[in-house]
Amino acid sequence: MRITPSVRAFLFSLIILVLPAVSFGQIGIAVTFGPPALPVYEQPPCPAEGYIWTPGYWAYDYDYGDYYWVPGTWVEAPEVGYLWTPGYWAWNGDGFIFHEGYWGPHVGFYGGIAYGYGYFGEGYEGGRWDDGRFYYNRSVNNVNVTNIHNVYNTTVVNNTTVNRISYNGGNGGIDARPRPQDEIAARDRHLAPVAAQAQQTQAARSAPDLRASVNHGKPPVAATPKPGAFRDRAAIPAREAGAPYNPPANRSAGRPNPNAPAGRPENAARPENSAPRPENNNPRQNNVPRSENNVPRPGNNPPRPENNARPENNPPRPPVHPNDVPPHSRPEPPNTGNSRQDQKLQQQQEKLYNKQEEEHQKLQQRQDQEHQRLSQQSANEARQQQMEQKHQQQTQQMEQRHTEQQPRGQPREAGRPPEEKH
Repeated sequence: MRITPSVRAFLFSLIILVLPAVSFGQIGIAVTFGPPALPVYEQPPCPAEGYIWTPGYWAYDYDYGDYYWVPGTWVEAPEVGYLWTPGYWAWNGDGFIFHEGYWGPHVGFYGGIAYGYGYFGEGYEGGRWDDGRFYYNRSVNNVNVTNIHNVYNTTVVNNTTVNRISYNGGNGGIDARPRPQDEIAARDRHLAPVAAQAQQTQAARSAPDLRASVNHGKPPVAATPKPGAFRDRAAIPAREAGAPYNPPANRSAGRPNPNAPAGRPENAARPENSAPRPENNNPRQNNVPRSENNVPRPGNNPPRPENNARPENNPPRPPVHPNDVPPHSRPEPPNTGNSRQDQKLQQQQEKLYNKQEEEHQKLQQRQDQEHQRLSQQSANEARQQQMEQKHQQQTQQMEQRHTEQQPRGQPREAGRPPEEKH
């Protein structure tokens, strides 16, 4: 799944955060209105040993100007000893900014948000690593002891006021600041969200009924047993909204700030949407001049309006950044008639697919960082154009390489991924 309108929402223009909280990265454009309250939902059973609960949260779709719910799910830890620090929204004086979650040896600051199931605003009470194995606290996790034996029971006393508020600071937000241990955790080695988490975000963004303006804070899928399993029978709907939610009449994002540290997205993540991203909705467009929009024209040869109006004179522009590439569907399950061979082929396809997704995210992140550096250096237009031309070449080379890697009979066609079958 190519990054579409929302890892175009997981990797937008970058901004400086005024709030003195520390996180893996702040990403996005400041949103002028806060996210809905956290919905009330049950946790699905842990699918297997080594999976850690990652709570659901509200992400923001900059193409629709709307929040959407990313269901909570169980995710296999990327490394032994690593825990998940959830992302969170925070007010920075101009609007709400999302701080992306990360994996690390300790749980850091996540805005004081009470996500539940071990994440009660500070630290994590849902389990611990011991001698290379993860042990689950059954008092806050749904664990079947028939399948998972690494369990213990410790009653958690929640000393904070129970609420469903989903953001830090601002009007009505959680009033919390990092503790000394949070500051220490922030200096740990961190890992970005894994591919399975990106898959969860992608699937959420492509589902219209997960948008807040549609479900009014009560998403029909609030949690899943594994990432992407939205149509699994074990998927959990929200029992109720955390609070009444009515989106503002004129939903919009605030002004972008190009000086933020590079973040890797829900937010990374490349949520899918079959609709192509309108050119005028590119969050970076107002910050960094695009090379194709800034080609010097001789003064005595002004463009003719009548020529621009003709479709044949305005062919589609080639992608400049990975986020500009239209979304691609997952490979269709092979059907050779040999189930064992089909399974092997499907595993190979998924491995290639995930590898290409990772390359896609890394290239976008690297390009975003270059945009940030040039912005901080106040680079002139010529340098910006040169950088954009380089980015265009990188993106096209990557796409060509990915196309050549596809097995015969598996073209990379743009469009919405096929729905999961029961």
